[in-house]
Amino acid sequence: MSACRSVCLLLVCLSAATADVLAAPACVAESGARRAVLLELYTSEGCDSCPPADRRLSQFKSQTEYADRVVPLAFHVDYWDRLGWVDRYASPLYTRRQYAMAGLSRSRLVYTPQFLRNGRDWRSAGNPLDGVRDARQETKIVLELGTLTGGDLAVGGEVRVAPASTVAEVWLALYENNLESKVHAGENAGKTLRHDYVVRLLIGPLVPDPTGRLPLRRQIALDAGWKRTDLGVVVFVQDKGSGEILQAVQRPACLS
Repeated sequence: MSACRSVCLLLVCLSAATADVLAAPACVAESGARRAVLLELYTSEGCDSCPPADRRLSQFKSQTEYADRVVPLAFHVDYWDRLGWVDRYASPLYTRRQYAMAGLSRSRLVYTPQFLRNGRDWRSAGNPLDGVRDARQETKIVLELGTLTGGDLAVGGEVRVAPASTVAEVWLALYENNLESKVHAGENAGKTLRHDYVVRLLIGPLVPDPTGRLPLRRQIALDAGWKRTDLGVVVFVQDKGSGEILQAVQRPACLS
């Protein structure tokens, strides 16, 4: 084989390899110029009016028109547990968040199922994007997830807000999809309930530095019972004075 032909073949191989690398999906999500909607559902397996709300949240998995614009999360509260069925996804931390969010918005509304749209009580059956104001241009989120290895998930990227901002705080939520429970007691006794976007871990509040920058560098140890193929991460920026959500980003975990 001639030297020229060998070099040409090598260049072709390198070009193909480079194309494969460039075509490989990066495990990164970034916020855009428009503000995403963080749609929080406060729910419980002990509440017989909650399953329809759970199903509605699950629909966002297949409604591609909302991709990157609506960021769903399900917070299971624990105050129904005393009535006969202990919700294994519930946490007192999520109950405290629901009460705290009501206080920040100067509302007394705490109930299940309750939707919060960007930090405010939302009872509409319509499009969650209707009437949403644009994001503050200085609020930017870049979320990078490492490949799942062993029992850990690497989280990287950064958040940027207005320099010397005194109102912004950052939260990180690890969620899981495709969960199922057979309920044997309480208001939903005998039912099989299915859930998506269930918050498994909530980290925060995290505070940006005086320049408005917050690096996201965390190694999250994963519980052995969590399904690796159904995990994802949400990062959102919240006004700590009002509870209003300024921006949010969601990214499914990357598998090796």
